[in-house]
Amino acid sequence: MVRDVRDTARQAVFTRRTAMASIGAAGLFGTVFWRLYGLQVEQAEEFGIQAEENRINVRLLVPQRGRILDRFGVELAANRQNFRVLLVPEDARNEGVSNVEEALNLLAEIVELSDYRRRRALREAARNRPFVPITVKENLDWDEFARVNVNLPDLPGIVPDVGQTRFYPEGEHLAHIVGHVGRVTEEEQLGDRDPLLRLPDFRIGKLGVELQFDGRLRGSAGTSHVEVNAGGRVIRELQRTEGEPGDQVVLTIDEDLQRFAAAQFEGESGAAAVLDVRSGDILALVSEPGFDPNLFTFGISQDDWAALRDDELNPMVNKSVSGQYPPGSTFKMVVALAALEAGVMHPREEVFCSGHITLGDRDFHCWRREGHQVMNMRDGIKHSCDVYFYEVARRVGIDRIAAMAERLGFGHATGIQLPGERAGLVPTTGWKYAITGVRWQRGETLIAGIGQGFLLSTPLQLALMTARLGTGNAVNPRLVRATGADVEGVAADGPPAQVSLDIDPAHLALVRDGMNAVVNELGGTATRSAVRGRGMSMAGKTGTAQVRNISREERESGVLENEELPRHLRDHALFVGFGPVTAPKYAVSVIVEHGSSGSRAAGPRAREIMRYALTRDPAAMPAIGNMVRASDEDGRQG
Repeated sequence: MVRDVRDTARQAVFTRRTAMASIGAAGLFGTVFWRLYGLQVEQAEEFGIQAEENRINVRLLVPQRGRILDRFGVELAANRQNFRVLLVPEDARNEGVSNVEEALNLLAEIVELSDYRRRRALREAARNRPFVPITVKENLDWDEFARVNVNLPDLPGIVPDVGQTRFYPEGEHLAHIVGHVGRVTEEEQLGDRDPLLRLPDFRIGKLGVELQFDGRLRGSAGTSHVEVNAGGRVIRELQRTEGEPGDQVVLTIDEDLQRFAAAQFEGESGAAAVLDVRSGDILALVSEPGFDPNLFTFGISQDDWAALRDDELNPMVNKSVSGQYPPGSTFKMVVALAALEAGVMHPREEVFCSGHITLGDRDFHCWRREGHQVMNMRDGIKHSCDVYFYEVARRVGIDRIAAMAERLGFGHATGIQLPGERAGLVPTTGWKYAITGVRWQRGETLIAGIGQGFLLSTPLQLALMTARLGTGNAVNPRLVRATGADVEGVAADGPPAQVSLDIDPAHLALVRDGMNAVVNELGGTATRSAVRGRGMSMAGKTGTAQVRNISREERESGVLENEELPRHLRDHALFVGFGPVTAPKYAVSVIVEHGSSGSRAAGPRAREIMRYALTRDPAAMPAIGNMVRASDEDGRQG
């Protein structure tokens, strides 16, 4: 009896424990079921997407960069095949063991491989996963690429590849305008959210038009959907969408005229600009010496960069828009117009030039030591008499000279959409006091009257001044003719409407007459620069800008000739001109750094450039979109 009671009690306890365990198990099962229901039913779509993203990678495809063309369709920046060699580290096996260094040694027997490229390849191989290809060498020529392919069975891990690269067929003489591309820096990645900049082989504009229009030239990226395994290895491509190529940029430059103008410098350092005075189109914009922009596409070597950096002729500086020079005697037309407008000088009024003028206790000398004798305004321009223009400047004052200079294009950037353009400098009484705290001196006005002192200008500004003098209009220069994806479908933007300078035509006619006498009359300072030929002529003005002060002691003992001085102390040589004289089409400016004499160094170069422009008349030739340019001597076609 007692035993039965005990058995009953044990059974009751067991039953309760079993019930509790069953309830716990049921609760646990219910929780698991509910979680599985949430994962597989309620959140199925969300986790399905995440799983698909883990399985499929989306990779960007680099679009084709837009071309840069001259006004006739000649390629100035193009894309060409890039023959290169890749290396897959895990496939670089020798007797079953991966050996990247040995693979590089074998490749070096076929093509030249620098120590720098070896080190970079080894560094990238150590940093990346073994199946990720690394670029060993780019820009192989066809013979090198063929040798690699022929020897491929003996080159484990080596993969020949053909990509795209930027190429500048015109090389040095257009480098400062077109610019170049280069690798993306970390700072550039931080400042630009475009995902293309994160791609290791992507290039962006670094200089010139390539930099100014980089956003439009890049285009938009395409995409490639690839299936990858858990280790990141590509299994197959599932879908590909090609990107949109970049816009093409058509410049106003005439490549043929640009090449000819650049050739006139023959190793000298300087700049030149040629404008169509009717439209403002910049037909040539030369800065010499230049550099090869193709050096920068794949990363310039330290030796090449050091050679460019240390060259005393400064090949990396775009002298045509960034070089700032005293305009010298080319500025005298500005001073003459300021005096005529102010009514302080009559054109026929005469000034006697004895070789110097005295102001206070200082003598201001004419370039001709014995003087020019009696000069009126026309003669003053023709003979470039400094004493005459000292007197003109003294009467008119620096502020009125500055106002006229700004109307003719000095003192501010032209805005031609080219990076690095500088504004030059046109001083005023207020400017000097604000900068130095010292009041303007009368002697500084005399110096400004012959284009020296604080005055600074760029070669492009000098050409712009000349275009405005020749037409009487506020000519606005432009470098970009059109932009768009399809060259043939792009209509060139029309030239800006011409607005009068509001300068008395009689005053302009007097100045032009003086410039004509400079070149085409006996006794003018640039008669050796006259342009001869049917329908061809040029009016102009020489200039010589001092880069050093001449002491009183040197004047008393005899001023040293430029040829007796080191090159860096010699005067700059300048010339400006427009042609033809009676119906101007083109304006030209030339600066030869330390060329000593405008009449000997700059004028003859300007003459050849003007003659070539008038002979070809590039502005009258049909531009891109209207016809295909005839083949030139090299067989190129636009």
